[in-house]
Amino acid sequence: MSSKPNKPNSDAEKAKYQPTACERAALDKFAARRAADPPAPRMKVFNDGKVPELSPDHPDKPLADALLMEALGTVSTDFVHGLVNQLANAGSQGRKIDEAGLNFMLSVIKGIKPKDQLEAMLAAQMAAVHIATMTFARRLNHVETIQQQDSAERALNKLVRTYAMQMEALKRYRTGGEQKVTVQHVSVNEGGQAIVGNVNQAAGGAAAEKPVTTKPALTDARQQAMPIIETTPAQVVPLPANKNDGG
Repeated sequence: MSSKPNKPNSDAEKAKYQPTACERAALDKFAARRAADPPAPRMKVFNDGKVPELSPDHPDKPLADALLMEALGTVSTDFVHGLVNQLANAGSQGRKIDEAGLNFMLSVIKGIKPKDQLEAMLAAQMAAVHIATMTFARRLNHVETIQQQDSAERALNKLVRTYAMQMEALKRYRTGGEQKVTVQHVSVNEGGQAIVGNVNQAAGGAAAEKPVTTKPALTDARQQAMPIIETTPAQVVPLPANKNDGG
């Protein structure tokens, strides 16, 4: 009985791929970012019973709750559980919770890096609006009638504008409503000085305390200048002599 030779394993014979220098640099950068900002625990959905259950996909539940609180900018477990349940309801289809969608929304909130509960709630709304935006974008691409097209287009435009307003609201909240002006480039000649602000320069070289305002003379070049009336000196006129005066 002759034995057939074993076929060589094609996967083992293939040379191991060697990443390029750019790819190695990208991997090193990814490892550094992941070490500095580790991801929050993922949520696991259990649909065995009548009511779905949510639990962090982590062996240590207290540690998982602490990591979730850090990711959501809070120290309250009630806030974490309530917000996670709201995200699950927002992304669920019927009674079935979309586990991938829930973890996507959590990753969006984690990426925004909320510093308190208000920012976490606004980030959760932004995640929900983004999902709704992509849903209507898909519907707009699969319309069959003009009415469906108009409806999907109106909803998509509203959601896109809402998301932009949410970003502006988050920016204003983080900056306290203050407007910052950044000077990108200032050109100063040799021997000169750059001064930022309102400066009133006096005639002697020092800054004047109050600006001096002068009213300009108003002239109208369209009107002809008034002629100058020359006056002649008064002349003495002799009066006629009166006989009754004894003259």
